[in-house]
Amino acid sequence: MKSAYKWQLKDILMVGIISVFFALVYLGAVYLSLPLTTALTPFGLAPLGNEIIFGVWFMASTFATYVLQKPGVAIVSEMLAALIEVLMGNMYGPIVFVSGFLQGLGAEMGFVVFRYRRFDWLSMSLAALGAAIISFGWGFVQSGFFDLAPSLLIVMFLIRIVSSLLFCAVGSKLFADGLNKAGVLRSYPLGQKGAFVEE
Repeated sequence: MKSAYKWQLKDILMVGIISVFFALVYLGAVYLSLPLTTALTPFGLAPLGNEIIFGVWFMASTFATYVLQKPGVAIVSEMLAALIEVLMGNMYGPIVFVSGFLQGLGAEMGFVVFRYRRFDWLSMSLAALGAAIISFGWGFVQSGFFDLAPSLLIVMFLIRIVSSLLFCAVGSKLFADGLNKAGVLRSYPLGQKGAFVEE
């Protein structure tokens, strides 16, 4: 089992490809959040603009881990995607790299629970929840959530959870499953299993 966890050149290349792709997605989401925030500002709900699509920023971690099924993939892919996003001009700067680490760590926990033996809807959902919860905690440090009303914080948290489940769990899994069906992932653990674990 441990030999299956060893990284090969093809794994490194795949993580690189995934990270570049999602870095582009992440950067696009940054600019998509701006009009959402602007539209909600007159109603005093500006903080919800980011929350609606926050789950997008976790997708590299779950997608890459679901495909490669190895320890550490969630953290590495998320940090690399964050780094590339910063290099491409993310307005938030290097702090995004820290966010990427924490988001990847949260996602990693969803797979640690099953000791990297289960890659299905449940593990993907737990990974999405882990990323959402840890990232929200980081928000108190990074974004000053302490200053927000408790009722708004609760709404923000619930929206982030839903967004994470939709994008990070459902979106990532369906995307990977689609590529797997097309034969694109044949040489990776997801493709080698020939079917998706649905337990």
